[in-house]
Amino acid sequence: MKTDVAVVGAGPAGLAAAIAAKENGADNVIVIERETHLGGILNQCIHNGFGLHVFGEELTGPEYAARFEDKAAALGITCLTQTMVLNISPSRVLTVVGTQTGLCTIEAGAVVLAMGCRERSAGALMLPGGRPAGVLTAGTAQRFVNIDGYMPGKEVVILGSGDIGLIMARRMTLEGAHVKTVLELMPYSGGLKRNIVQCLDDYGIPLKLMHTVTRIHGTKRVEGVTISEVDEKGAPIQGTEAYVACDTLLLSVGLIPENELSRGMDIKIDPVTGGPEVDSHLQTSVKGVFACGNAVQVHDLVDFVTEEATRAGTAAARYLRKENITVAYCSAIAGEGVRYVVPQRLRLDGDKKTLFFRVTDEYKNCVTVARCGGKVIAQKKRLVCTPGEMESLCLTDEYIQDSVTVSVEEA
Repeated sequence: MKTDVAVVGAGPAGLAAAIAAKENGADNVIVIERETHLGGILNQCIHNGFGLHVFGEELTGPEYAARFEDKAAALGITCLTQTMVLNISPSRVLTVVGTQTGLCTIEAGAVVLAMGCRERSAGALMLPGGRPAGVLTAGTAQRFVNIDGYMPGKEVVILGSGDIGLIMARRMTLEGAHVKTVLELMPYSGGLKRNIVQCLDDYGIPLKLMHTVTRIHGTKRVEGVTISEVDEKGAPIQGTEAYVACDTLLLSVGLIPENELSRGMDIKIDPVTGGPEVDSHLQTSVKGVFACGNAVQVHDLVDFVTEEATRAGTAAARYLRKENITVAYCSAIAGEGVRYVVPQRLRLDGDKKTLFFRVTDEYKNCVTVARCGGKVIAQKKRLVCTPGEMESLCLTDEYIQDSVTVSVEEA
């Protein structure tokens, strides 16, 4: 089987990339999805708040996904569900197995990786105590409640203040559970400010910063947890322990870009983001292979995922036409106060570029600055910058002659 563009993953990133590729001249586009339905994680996100940037209105996750599913169908894009990609060669040959295809290979002119991300599990935290029932990730709990119709528990503690954890604090409360507290190891929340207000403050759910779970109690089922304050290094402070009775512990302790296929292709991976290093067209270190969405970096809003995936799909179609294949590059570097910058490589092709990055700490009354050769080429004043919210700066080629460094400075 041959195709112009093969897209791996049919979540918001994959669908948007496929549509953009088709609309920009790719005749044959195939989307490969391991689940039974298109839409990815959006199918279990029944809360609203999606689509404000893309559609100018508030939609639920399934409503947002449905718009892209309908458009993909109207464009004649082939979508293979219940199909797993086993391997992708550097020459863009995909080995897949599925209910519709059996075991087969697909030769693609260009590939877009849009596998999304996965949650960090309890095993990664090495929490002291047993392994009783009732300890699960926030995303798993979200699927149980919103898709399967099961309540994981009634007395809930949430460890981690990522957006999924904050949203599930509200969801569990609305379903009749008692969310006793949300614990955060850091001195700031890992989620959006709006979710702290709408999901915790509005429901009287306490957020304890610089706290963690230091022991899980229970054998067959969680009976409670010991929580402790932590110092600046994240170590528990002796004498601050407190016991909280609960039957459920939800974990919202970070998301990891899904990139086993990328590593199998020897794509260069950024050690900070956990996703592929990409250029300003979202092309990875392997020519003709593009990546977008949460497989590259964990995004705050699905609208931003869609915008990034649209650029990746457009670039994949342009690659087929052999446009801008040979260009000069320079690096984008994380400077003082910045954890990482995406894209890591900037194509000097005349196009406008947007750098996305996250800061390392909470900053107030600051300026985010991009410098090239010591000269400021872009800056933005910010009242507050936190690691939980992605920042951006827009650049034009006329000011770029060398590596660009992004940093946070006092206003």
